[in-house]
Amino acid sequence: MAATAPPASSAPASTRFRLSDGAAFALLCSMALAFLAAASAPTPLYSVYQEEWGFSAITTTVVFSVYAASVLGALLTVGSLSDHIGRRPLLFGALGAQVVALVLFAVAENVETLMAARFIQGISTGAAIGAIGAGLLDLSKLRGATASAVAPMVGTGAGAVVSGMFVQWLPAPEHLIYVVLLGVFVLQAVGVALMRETVTPKPGALASLKPQFALPPAARRPLVAAAPAMVACWSMAGLYGSLGPALVHRITGSVNHVYGGGALFVLACSGAVAVLALANTQPQTSMVLGTAALFAGVGLTMLAGDVSSLGFFFAAIVAGVGFGAAFQGALRSVAMVAGPHERAGVISVLFVISYVAFGGPAIVAGVLVVETGDIMATSYYYGSAVMVLTAFALIALVRQTRAAAVAAAGAVPAEDTCGARVVGALRPVPSPEFDAA
Repeated sequence: MAATAPPASSAPASTRFRLSDGAAFALLCSMALAFLAAASAPTPLYSVYQEEWGFSAITTTVVFSVYAASVLGALLTVGSLSDHIGRRPLLFGALGAQVVALVLFAVAENVETLMAARFIQGISTGAAIGAIGAGLLDLSKLRGATASAVAPMVGTGAGAVVSGMFVQWLPAPEHLIYVVLLGVFVLQAVGVALMRETVTPKPGALASLKPQFALPPAARRPLVAAAPAMVACWSMAGLYGSLGPALVHRITGSVNHVYGGGALFVLACSGAVAVLALANTQPQTSMVLGTAALFAGVGLTMLAGDVSSLGFFFAAIVAGVGFGAAFQGALRSVAMVAGPHERAGVISVLFVISYVAFGGPAIVAGVLVVETGDIMATSYYYGSAVMVLTAFALIALVRQTRAAAVAAAGAVPAEDTCGARVVGALRPVPSPEFDAA
């Protein structure tokens, strides 16, 4: 009797169902958005917690600092772990920790539980950022860099606004928003189980857990050039993230929780539009345009003050364009020169710089508001400091751009010019290896 070939359905279960690379790319984008949305979701609820539990305003600053510290700790320890064990195992771990944090948020009845939830959420977010960003670059080097800049911005803004809607119009918002997010992360865990691994595991996983702030040689000069723009744009985001809701309430005279997250949402969305619009622009050019818009946006924010709510939101649009342009230029200039087994670590270093610039000034601003009781004076001090920082960044970038132009013309050897090395090798060029998705 002739032997018959086994049916096609007898293929191993592990390979029978797999997401296409395009679907996996979309999944990772949704995860970046969801992790950052979950991180900003508690912000509109702090006033609810404060009213129910009776804690002081300084407690809110402490809770924020716990989250920022745990994010930084995760970035410095497990930030590059996925380069060694693979993207999927680390994403599963981050999703599991996020689920634990959301459960704690949903059942929280005191500040201690809230702080524990924020701590675990920070670890989860810090661990996920590097793996998601690296996975996006694995699937598409050009689109991955753009998505890594867009998704966190949109997620941060959307999380604050959607949570504000829950607080304003839905029952039990301090429980419901976290239950909804929990469902989102469970679905994403299923998606991670179905996507292919994009990097081959390599030795050194335990050694990679040692806190470090290291970059591959190829990424060091680009980072030196990009760091001022990154610090400037994330310090500006800290202005809107920490003082934005209070400023909006002061300007509009409304206690609507949706308005409170509106400034950050407008900032994030205009930033995302700028990223997409400048996706094919040289990173150095994007950073120059971005820091110039940042300077103008923060200045307009201070001019609007408590005079015009329309002017305040227009300033947020201008500042958001600057934020998006500067950040995506900085991210592309550094991340695109990293190899496959260096990407998670590089992304983590970039976000360490970003979170320090975002969280440090925001904490100081929160303490000043509590001490002085004057939100407008604090915002002027903060805004002035950001404008000075942005001016220094812009001057440095313009000088680097001019030096690059001279080097390109042959007047100065390229190896002697930091700006030439940054611009020359980093102009986006389509690559079949990275853009098959």
